[in-house]
Amino acid sequence: MIEIEHLTARYGRRLAVDDLSLSVAEGALMGLLGPNGAGKTTTLSCVVGLRRPDAGEIRVDGVAVSQDPLRARRLLGWVPQRLALYPELTVAQNLRAFGGLYDLSGATLRARVEEALALSQLGERAKARVAHLSGGMQRRLNLAVALLHRPKVLICDEPTTGVDAQSRNHMFETIRSLNRAGMTVIYTTHYMEEVQALCDRVAIMDGGRLLTEGDLRALLDRPGDQWFDVDFDGPVSAAAVEAALAAAGLPVSAVRPRPRTLETLFLELTGHTLRDDE
Repeated sequence: MIEIEHLTARYGRRLAVDDLSLSVAEGALMGLLGPNGAGKTTTLSCVVGLRRPDAGEIRVDGVAVSQDPLRARRLLGWVPQRLALYPELTVAQNLRAFGGLYDLSGATLRARVEEALALSQLGERAKARVAHLSGGMQRRLNLAVALLHRPKVLICDEPTTGVDAQSRNHMFETIRSLNRAGMTVIYTTHYMEEVQALCDRVAIMDGGRLLTEGDLRALLDRPGDQWFDVDFDGPVSAAAVEAALAAAGLPVSAVRPRPRTLETLFLELTGHTLRDDE
């Protein structure tokens, strides 16, 4: 569905994306992860045509973004990090305005607006100005706007930043439902638990390069350092455990491997050092 081949993007002398190649199959729900400055947003901006890469090629369902950007964009729904809404317009006015940008009009536009209001559960707020909505409501509307034209691919760049638990859960259920219906989804976030809850595949970037990509469960189950939970038959001090667990002959009743989490895998690959924002 999406083919990225040897993508390179620079900001002046800074190399933001470094010869990146990545494929996203039709129907996949892929999590794209990386520390600040890894090149995630730059990569996605190139995919949706907001930024022209310095080198490389991107195809969406066989359409080359560089050769036919308008056709490629019609295949994509884009939920950006920063809200792409008109705060002084109402919810319904926003939906009609963005629907018009997709050449929707008349009965089709009215039907899509009603669908979007139902999807975002904002029907009762249709006449409310976006500026007066909560952060969670605005994020739900942002997602609904991206779906007005019924894209084949949905790209979400940190879509749940600052939202309440109920709105986050609603967005998760919406994305899962869309994916089950066949929509390809790329989802980027700094919340590892979101990717583990949502995605079947994951790609991890750092320094503009791809570190690993594949089936999420297979990546977490691969050989490597493990953590263990240990049950003792009786009281044992932490100092004794730290000093000499095996040599002390402590009464251990069970040792179980603790499964690797996506967060531990991420830190193994990218390190623990703080990064500046992208």
